[in-house]
Amino acid sequence: MADADNARLDDAARAGWLYYIAGRTQEDIAQILNISRPAAQRLVSLCRTEGLISFRMNHPIADCMDLAARLRDRFELQHCDIAPADGSSETAASGVASLGGLLIERWLRSRKSLVMALGTGRSMRASIERVSPMSCPLHRLVSLVGTISPDGSASRFDTLVKLAEITKAQHFPMPLPLYVSSAEERAQLIEIESVRRIRAIASEADLWLMGISQIGDDAVLYRDGFMTRSELLELVRAGAVGEVTGWAFDAEGRILDQGLNQRVTSVPPEPGSDRLRICIAHGTAKVAPLRAALAGRIVNGLITDEDTARALLAD
Repeated sequence: MADADNARLDDAARAGWLYYIAGRTQEDIAQILNISRPAAQRLVSLCRTEGLISFRMNHPIADCMDLAARLRDRFELQHCDIAPADGSSETAASGVASLGGLLIERWLRSRKSLVMALGTGRSMRASIERVSPMSCPLHRLVSLVGTISPDGSASRFDTLVKLAEITKAQHFPMPLPLYVSSAEERAQLIEIESVRRIRAIASEADLWLMGISQIGDDAVLYRDGFMTRSELLELVRAGAVGEVTGWAFDAEGRILDQGLNQRVTSVPPEPGSDRLRICIAHGTAKVAPLRAALAGRIVNGLITDEDTARALLAD
């Protein structure tokens, strides 16, 4: 019996080699091994089920798929896309923007009415610029973040209006500054009826798309004039490592209850939400805030590049 089993495995190995390596059809295999076509089919199947053959995809995307799977497992992500990287920041930015644009397009091509909530930032803006023109009158786009810059002008990195222009979707901008002068002023502004409606739409959105920034000397919000030096230092002393939609959080992914977080008008994050919360970001500076946001379940989806993904997985 053992000899018969070994002979059958030998035949299965031959059939597997002919099918997967030599590229022969099952009919070819039947003729070569002098067996029926159904028998050839069974041998090819046996080759796979017995683990007699394995595969390695010789294409850069295979590494990206593996990294995405490992990140999903490590951080219990609902969604993860990884762009190939060649060490160039320009290539990484382009790849991440392309993946972000494809994701947005896939969602907006849905025939079912949906709500997409948007943050701001360079990666977000670049992703939206990759979206192909389409007509989506059934869908609603809503801003998570105030669209007014500190000087009173419209934010340079606003994403909502740009995507609405491309898609013809209904859109609901947040007509507020990102930060206001006091907690009392914030309390008054977010109770304005139109603002309350916008925040309610955002809280029920099917998908949130956000950027992320580091908190430190190179903090984007500081460079862009949204916070002062003293406000930045206050956040650093409080343990902040990053922010999403203006909300600062620490290395454990906990939203701070002090500093600018008491004066931010954007829709608050929902750590642990079952709804899809995707961050689009890449680069060395984003690793620490991303790791914290993932650990704290501030986001449950990620679009990034290979180098950033490997850094996130490093012990």
